[in-house]
Amino acid sequence: MPLTNPWLAGPTPTKKLDRERLEERILNLLSSQNMCVLATAGPDGPLATPVRYYPLDFTLMFTAAPRSPKMRNIAADPRVSVGVFAPLVGLASSRGAQVFGTARVLAPDHPDHAHHWSAFRWQNEHAERGRSLTEPPQETLVLVEAQRVVYTEHWLRREGYAPRQHWRR
Repeated sequence: MPLTNPWLAGPTPTKKLDRERLEERILNLLSSQNMCVLATAGPDGPLATPVRYYPLDFTLMFTAAPRSPKMRNIAADPRVSVGVFAPLVGLASSRGAQVFGTARVLAPDHPDHAHHWSAFRWQNEHAERGRSLTEPPQETLVLVEAQRVVYTEHWLRREGYAPRQHWRR
């Protein structure tokens, strides 16, 4: 039987990408997607929440209702994990990242808010809600700066690299 991707057969390579190439691939994934799954832990156990995010380098940003379960969990324990993944067609297309970091909540009056808000595409949500695009909102931002990333891309096997790569700040 012919194999569509013969490079997927056989032993899995263990070769590591150099840091620059790995960072390029991670940043490409983060900037080409806009949905993630945010994992937090709270009094009722783990919580995995789908969230629309915007990237700024190795930082993922999103807004959230202040009294939401994810925000309550972040207030109690800001350590989070974020799963970002591309659509899966088959093993050859498997591509994703598990981002580990500490969530930081920035109120609109926080000194770092303006810097991050300038990269947040708030116009999308305003248009969806029928709100004016002439006035930027004053919303709380949540930032997750990657401290470590487990990046998975099975296409790397074609070039002899391990499909799972590890990055640390």
